[in-house]
Amino acid sequence: MKYLYQQLLAFGGLILLILLTLGLSFTQFTRKTLEDNNYKELFGYARSVEKTNLSFSSQYDWMTEDAAFQNAISVTEVSLNQQGVTFVFIDKDQNVQYPQKAGKVNKHLVSDAQWKALKAGQQQKETSTKNVMGQNQTTSYAMVPFFSNDSFYGVLLVSQPAMNVENSVNSIVTDLFKAFIIASIIAIIVSYLFATRQVKRINRMRSATKEVATGNFDVVVPNRNRDEFDDLANDFNQMTISLKESQDEIERQEERRKQFMADASHEMRTPLTTINGLLEGLQYNAIPENQKAKAITLMQNETSRLIRLVNENLDYEKIRTNQISIILQKFNATEAVSTLLTQLKAKAEASGDQLVLNTDEAIDVYADYDRFVQVLVNLIQNAIQFTQNGTIKVSIQKEAAATAIKISDNGIGMSEEQVKNIWDRYYKADPSRKNTKYGESGLGLSIVQELVRLHHGTIEVASELEKGTTFKVTFPDEVKEDVKEEA
Repeated sequence: MKYLYQQLLAFGGLILLILLTLGLSFTQFTRKTLEDNNYKELFGYARSVEKTNLSFSSQYDWMTEDAAFQNAISVTEVSLNQQGVTFVFIDKDQNVQYPQKAGKVNKHLVSDAQWKALKAGQQQKETSTKNVMGQNQTTSYAMVPFFSNDSFYGVLLVSQPAMNVENSVNSIVTDLFKAFIIASIIAIIVSYLFATRQVKRINRMRSATKEVATGNFDVVVPNRNRDEFDDLANDFNQMTISLKESQDEIERQEERRKQFMADASHEMRTPLTTINGLLEGLQYNAIPENQKAKAITLMQNETSRLIRLVNENLDYEKIRTNQISIILQKFNATEAVSTLLTQLKAKAEASGDQLVLNTDEAIDVYADYDRFVQVLVNLIQNAIQFTQNGTIKVSIQKEAAATAIKISDNGIGMSEEQVKNIWDRYYKADPSRKNTKYGESGLGLSIVQELVRLHHGTIEVASELEKGTTFKVTFPDEVKEDVKEEA
């Protein structure tokens, strides 16, 4: 069933049920109220007979008690004749004395239980329906006991056709039925309008969902923060934002992957072509004897270059998936960095750079020695790559429960966009340098970041174009959990 019809059935049915319940309740309440008022009037007529009887007894002392009482009934009945009120008097022996002597009272008119209650001074009331000339006629009876000199004298039955009650109730039912029909029409119209509004909001969400399914993540569902539909719209908008960001990231990574594959293919093709040419030259003795040693050395260098490219990719995947062993230990960071700078001095001098260690005192660091060296080698070589005829400074300092190492250069620096992306795999801050000896894969800083993460440390970078770059790596003195991953 369509949601529109479900809403119509739900809202319309609920409104109609409420109206029907209220109508029935009001009808019953009105009927009971009218009946109670009718009985009050009948009991009031009985009290009028009593007052008239007292008046006759005081004015006509020559009348007997029975005569005075029957005259009081007769006078009162005549005054109420237009209202259809009739009186029946039953003496204490259950004989009908008024309007005329008619023997014993009918048990259907006054039951034994009612007679017993009346003798005890309790008023009784009853409504009965009789078939009169083929039609049902409802009559209301009020039974009032009378006492003379504290002894039971008899019972006065005051009756009146309940047509006024039935007519009033029927009139109310008719009016209620008309109101019910009008309210039902209004309820259906209101339910339809409300359901249509809800369906439009759902259809709007469906249309947006179809747009997202086709790859359009720029769709926005209106949100006024009024109800759960708006909450759903807000969640939907948040989802599209996340999907768009994910899609952009996927496209960005895909572009870098393609660039990396192109770079890797180029890097592999050049040494493979060189090696293949040299092998053919050796095969056909096209290389002079005095040049063979140089050719072999060249092939070894190109082979090492290929191995380094493959190893960087393997290392990144192992580090990213925690498939390497990290063995933490305390050692002298100052001594380790000093050794590294000595080893890299020749490479720095080839670029006209100077390596400077600003720390003299021995400072300990808590890390895996080999991975510590790998991190610093990558960062220092990165500084050498992007600095020409400059100075690369390395400093070590102790911080609160951590050891911080800074590598600063005065090279070409980076823009904010480059700083934001340098940790991404395959990214190169300077694509024009893809054929340099260091960093040809664009994986160096990604590997550094993953290694620092495995140490539960942090790495920060600050850079400005044409002014240089500073990397700060912090290794905590202790980690919250043992970092030993099996390869």
